[in-house]
Amino acid sequence: MNNNLAGWQVSTAVVHKIIVLTVLMAMGMMLVACSKTEQALVEKNEDPNFKDGIYINNHIEHPNKSIFAFLKIRFFGEESWADHQSMAHLVPFAKTNAKELLQAHDKVTWLGHSTFLIQLDGVTILTDPIFSERASPFTFAGPKRYTPTPISIEELPEIDIVVISHNHYDHLDEQTIKHLGNKPEYIVPSGLKDWFVEQGVDKESVTELKWWHHINSHNLRITATPSQHWSARGLGDRHHTHWASWLIDNGKTAHWFAGDTGYNDKDFVDIGRFIKEQALSLDLALIPIGAYAPRDFMKTYHVNTEEAVQIHKDVGSKFSIGMHWGAFPLTAEAPMEPSHWLNRLRDENKIGDKPFNTIKIGETVNL
Repeated sequence: MNNNLAGWQVSTAVVHKIIVLTVLMAMGMMLVACSKTEQALVEKNEDPNFKDGIYINNHIEHPNKSIFAFLKIRFFGEESWADHQSMAHLVPFAKTNAKELLQAHDKVTWLGHSTFLIQLDGVTILTDPIFSERASPFTFAGPKRYTPTPISIEELPEIDIVVISHNHYDHLDEQTIKHLGNKPEYIVPSGLKDWFVEQGVDKESVTELKWWHHINSHNLRITATPSQHWSARGLGDRHHTHWASWLIDNGKTAHWFAGDTGYNDKDFVDIGRFIKEQALSLDLALIPIGAYAPRDFMKTYHVNTEEAVQIHKDVGSKFSIGMHWGAFPLTAEAPMEPSHWLNRLRDENKIGDKPFNTIKIGETVNL
C-alpha cells in the first residue's frame, strides 16, 4: 500500500510539473511564438517587406529571441511582475450599452485590449477582436483575462469589416473569428488569408494587403500602413505572415488603428505625411500604451507610454485613445501603470495641444 501511495505521489508530481510547464509555455509563446499552424507560405517576391521567406520591418532587423529567453526574464529576471488579478478592480470598467451601439452616429467603443468597435458613416468596424477568456492556443492555460469583456459577442451589432493587425493570440482569436464567420469582410496583412480559410471563412471574404496598398469597401478606403512588430502562432512559423497598422478614411476624415508596434522615428512620420498628402483630417488614433516591461526585452516590438505619445504627435492625431492594457497579464507592469504614466505626461505638458486619453473598458465616445 505504501508503494502504491508513493507511486501515486510521484505520478501526481509529474502531472503537476507538466501542467505548470504547459502554462509557462503558453504565457511565453504569447510574446515569442505560440502553437503551430499549418499555413502555407505565398510567394511575395514583389513585396519589399518579404525577404528570404519571411516578413521584415522597415528600419530594424528581427532580434534573435526565444521562448527560453522570455521564461528566463519572467522567472529569473531582476524585475518583479505585478499580480494583475489582485489589481483588476482598479481598471476603469463599464458595461457597454448595446442599444446605444445601434444609434446612427459616429462613435468608438473600447471593448478591452486592442478591440474597438468603430462606427463611421454607418459602417461598423471591429479591430483585433478577442472575446475568449484566454489569449492562448489553450482553453486551460495561458494569459487569462483579469477584466471581462464589457459586452458579449452575441450583443454586438452587425459587423461590416474586421481589421487584423497581426496573428498573435491576443489580436487574432480563433473562437471569435469562428463566431463572426462569413458575415464581415476581413482585411488582413499579407500572408494571413490562408489562416482564415482554414477556420472556415470563405476566401472571398478575406482581403490581404501589403503596406501602403488599399481597398475600397462600404464607401470607405482602408489602407495598410507600417508598424514595427513580428508574427508567429507556433514555434515554426515565425514571421511567415506580416503585420500592419490600418488607416480608415472616407475621403475627408480618417481613423488610424496602430495595432501592436515598437517605435522608430520614420514609419509614423511617414504615416503622418501620407495623411496630409491625402488631405485627410486624422480625427482618431488608437495607440498601444501598455505591454512594455521589462523594457530591455520588450522595447523592439512594443512601445511604452512615452513612445506612444510620440506616435500620437508623429501621425498628427487630433484625438487619441490608449489601448493594449487592462485586460491580459502579458508583461511585468501593473495594470494601471500605463494610464497613470499617460496622465503624468499630460500633467507635465508633454502630450501637446491635441488630447490623448484613456477611457473605460466598455465606454463609448462620440466622434
